[in-house]
Amino acid sequence: MEEIRTIKQRFEIIGNDVKLNRAIEKAVQVAPTDFTVLITGESGVGKEIFPRIIHSFSTRKHAQYIAVNCGGIPEGTIDSELFGHEKGSFTGALSDRKGYFEVSDGGTIFLDEVGELPLSTQAKLLRVLEAGEFIRVGSSKVQKTNVRVIAATNVDLPTAVKNGKFREDLYYRINTIPISIPPLRERKDDISLLFRKFAADFAEKYRMPPIRLTEDAVQMLENYRWPGNVRELKNITEQISILSGKKCRCSDAKRIPSGSNQQSSGVNFDSGKRSQFCQRTGNPVQNTFRHEKRHERSETPRL
Repeated sequence: MEEIRTIKQRFEIIGNDVKLNRAIEKAVQVAPTDFTVLITGESGVGKEIFPRIIHSFSTRKHAQYIAVNCGGIPEGTIDSELFGHEKGSFTGALSDRKGYFEVSDGGTIFLDEVGELPLSTQAKLLRVLEAGEFIRVGSSKVQKTNVRVIAATNVDLPTAVKNGKFREDLYYRINTIPISIPPLRERKDDISLLFRKFAADFAEKYRMPPIRLTEDAVQMLENYRWPGNVRELKNITEQISILSGKKCRCSDAKRIPSGSNQQSSGVNFDSGKRSQFCQRTGNPVQNTFRHEKRHERSETPRL
């Protein structure tokens, strides 16, 4: 348990959820091996932290670590980015270029949003995983690489396989060690801890007293579905911090988001609910999100 606490402090992970702790333990256990790891979870849960944990506790920790957002690279250039290209291989290829698999040789490569890769690129990735080989765009020379691959996705890959959008053989190859990150709505006890940490950070950033939650506000946040997970909670905390610093009116509560799936959580942040909430609490800043006095120190959650 002490090791988990230390890892949380090092990588700034907030929360004590059992599923979250199990994911951290699994990452540490698999780190010394060269197994391919697939990290799954909804958008905004913090999947990008776990490849760094794995790399830091691996024998490759002193070698290169590269994170690649596969969903952010156009289909026409993804092969060049991953595997490199030869001069003149396509318009604009004015010189030879090493790809990420060549640059990260001996280290670790994190392929975020791996489910967004084109099928043609998936076949080339499978070759890297099975044989440690790749070919630059515009070349016929086979090159070797020794790289540990960690992938992440918020896509349901088994469904993508059934729909012909993801190769079945690649799925089984990258899913050697699966790690699942729980959504925020399943970590209700962690929500107030995260809010307090974010509120303290934004108070320091904007030089204002940190806000804290009343019991009603805690219950409201815990009952919200959080489709954007931790990323959404952080954004909301920043909005509230800024608005409360400006002594916002009830109408400012409209900045609290409305998610497409929130009805199932029992809480609806539509305009009607916002108005009711404002009327019940008066000023949402003064009552629901109370400012701490300037001479008080904000309490940082202990991990």
